[in-house]
Amino acid sequence: MRKIVLTTIGTLGDLHPFIAIAQALRRHGFAPVLAVAEDQLAKCRAAGIEAVAVLPGFDSVQHRLGLAEDEAVKRIMGDQIEMLDQVLLPALPGCVHKLEAATAGAEAIIASTFVFAAPIVAEKLNIPLVSVVLQPMAMLSAYDPPCTPDFWMMKHAPNTVLGRLWNRAVYGTMRLAVQLKCGPQIDRVRTAHRLPRKSARRLLETSERSALTLATYSRHFSPLPPDAAANIRVVGFPIFDSQSGAEEELDPALAAFLADGPAPIIFTLGSFAVHCPGNFYAEAAAAARALGRRAVLLTGGHGAPARDGDIFRCAYAPHSLLFPAAAAVIHHGGAGTTGQALRAGKPQLVVPHMGDQYDHGQRIERLGVGLSMKAHRFTATRAARMIARLLDEPEYAEAAARIGVQVAREHGADAAAAAIAEALGPARAPSRAFVPRLAMA
Repeated sequence: MRKIVLTTIGTLGDLHPFIAIAQALRRHGFAPVLAVAEDQLAKCRAAGIEAVAVLPGFDSVQHRLGLAEDEAVKRIMGDQIEMLDQVLLPALPGCVHKLEAATAGAEAIIASTFVFAAPIVAEKLNIPLVSVVLQPMAMLSAYDPPCTPDFWMMKHAPNTVLGRLWNRAVYGTMRLAVQLKCGPQIDRVRTAHRLPRKSARRLLETSERSALTLATYSRHFSPLPPDAAANIRVVGFPIFDSQSGAEEELDPALAAFLADGPAPIIFTLGSFAVHCPGNFYAEAAAAARALGRRAVLLTGGHGAPARDGDIFRCAYAPHSLLFPAAAAVIHHGGAGTTGQALRAGKPQLVVPHMGDQYDHGQRIERLGVGLSMKAHRFTATRAARMIARLLDEPEYAEAAARIGVQVAREHGADAAAAAIAEALGPARAPSRAFVPRLAMA
C-alpha cells in the first residue's frame, strides 16, 4: 500500500479531522501514518491508525512554562504568541528529525500549516506536500479577513478596492513581523539540513510547495473567497467523534436523561478551554434554570456522570450523537464543535476564548444560525437572554435546520481522501519528479 504521513499539532479539534482523513485514505487504498504529539498517540492507535510521536505532549509545555495545566492553558489562550514561543518554535528542530524518519518510504506528507517541519521535510525528501486548513480565517483573504481581536484593524467585508488594498497592506505588515521573529530560527534549521535560506514571511500560511490545499470545513459555512489560490479544495468537515479513539456510544445515564424530557441545552468548552473554565459551567447551569430548561454540561476531566434535577453533567459525549438531541448548543467556537453543531442543524451561541473561535462566532451570526458573546461577558443573566432569543425566535432554528441538511450531505473525510488521490495520481517511482495533477488540469 502507498504510505502517506499525516501530521498535525494542537487540540482534539486539530487532531480529529486528521484521524478522519487517515481512515478515509485507508479506505482509498493508502497506508496512513499519523505523526502527532506524544499525548495523542493512544487515541490514534485506538482508531486503528499507525502513529508516531514527532512533537512533545502538553505536559512538556507545562513543564517549560513552569505552570499547572489550568494556568498553562490560560496563558496560551491569553496570548497567541505563547504558542510560537513555547510550543511551535522550540519543538521545530526535533520535529524535523522525527518527521523525516517517520516519512521514510512515504509518498506524500499531509500537514497542518502549524507543523513548520512539514514543508522542510517535504522539500528535503522531494515528495509532495498537501496543506490542511481547518479555519476559514486562515485563508488570509483581502475580501474576507479574520474577524478576531488580533485583526481589529482589518476592513471587514470590504466593498471597495481601497478596503482590499488596506487589508493586503495589513497582511504584508504581519508577514514582516513573522519574518523578523521567526526567520532566523527557521533558517538555522534549514541550514542544518543543507537547505538554502528562505523567507519565513508566510510561515503561518499554506506552503508554496503545496500540491493541494484542503479546506476542511463546509462551503455552506464559508465559501472560497475570490482571491483564494487555484489549488484549494473545500471538502467539508471531516468527522471523527470519539474520546477514546474507538467507536463509542452515549453513556446509558445520559441516554436516559435525554429520553426523560424535552430537548436540553448543551454547554461545552471543547478539549482545551475546558481545562480553565472559570465560572462558565456554574453560570451555564444558572442560565438553564432561569429559563426553566434542561441542560447537559460537558465538563471535561474524568468525573462520573451526575444528574442534579434538570442538569446533567458528564466529562464528554460524542457530539454527533448528542447534538441532534439538543434544543441549542452553547460552545467555545472551535472548528470541530462548530461543524458538529452545524451538521446537527441546531441554533448556536458561540462563546469564543481564543483565536479563530471569534471568527467562527461572527460567521455563525452572519449565517443567521446563532449568536456570539465574549467569554468575559458570559453570565447567567446575559446567557439566558441570548439563549432565549435562539429558542423563541423561529428564524434561528429554521436557518440552522436548513443549513444542517446541506452540511450533513457532505462527507469531508472521503472528499479529502479523493482529492489527495487525484492530486498524487498513480503510484510513482521514488526517483521520478512529482508534478501535481491539479497543476496540469
